[in-house]
Amino acid sequence: MNSWIDLDALWKIVVLGLLAGAGLPALFAVGLRAISLPGRGGAATTSGADERILGSNPAGIAAGALCFAIVLAGIGWGIYSVVAGT
Repeated sequence: MNSWIDLDALWKIVVLGLLAGAGLPALFAVGLRAISLPGRGGAATTSGADERILGSNPAGIAAGALCFAIVLAGIGWGIYSVVAGT
């Protein structure tokens, strides 16, 4: 096509930019939402308000920890790439 534009490199840059630029912050937001899920138990007060403790759902905490681990791995990989010069 065009000798000035390397389309193979261009699509790789666009995909990586979308994943790192929008994907990691979105995954971080999903992790925050997961750890804020309420647990099952809760005591009803006389006013009718539900007193559930946020962050007491084990599945939500596990999902949030997995999301945060992926985000930290992405950040670490980015720092390694910059330092290694690749």
